[in-house]
Amino acid sequence: MKSIAVFCGSSNGASEAYREGAILLGKELARRNITLVYGGASVGIMGIVADTVLQEGGKVIGVIPALLEEREISHKHLTELIVLNSMHERKSKMMELADGFIALPGGPGTLEEFFEVFTWSQIGLHQKPCGILNINHYYDLLIALFDHMQDEQFLQAQYRNTLLVDTDVTGLLEKFLTYTPPVIKTYQKN
Repeated sequence: MKSIAVFCGSSNGASEAYREGAILLGKELARRNITLVYGGASVGIMGIVADTVLQEGGKVIGVIPALLEEREISHKHLTELIVLNSMHERKSKMMELADGFIALPGGPGTLEEFFEVFTWSQIGLHQKPCGILNINHYYDLLIALFDHMQDEQFLQAQYRNTLLVDTDVTGLLEKFLTYTPPVIKTYQKN
């Protein structure tokens, strides 16, 4: 695994645990020589994870649409900053650059980006691991919703099982290294 895209908030959140978790992830990515691919901002836990990887001697590629470059205060000290025209291009480029995807705590934008790559894995657009670093149990309700989707037969068990979740950075990255993608989703008429 050479690169991981991280989706996360452009704010720090209410708990210091989110900041601490972003730092731990950044240190571990740098230690493992895994390039961080992320949204390109210098603020929030986005900026924290990027700053940590850089401080630890790692590589960071930011991907940001022009309309957010000034609003989210793009990071000026990255290994590489890619400025694109749209959010769609951003997500596509991040998927292309990354060998896996992690969601840290964040808001609707974080979820939208993560759900898109998770959905893309189901339909076979990629075979890369998708995981949630469940810092401070931030995603407990979302994980319960995935379980509910499976129980109600809107999410097949093989795809529910591809959602890799851990509260520990090392544990999640180890799951990434042993990930086996499911077969491509097929549909049946009722």
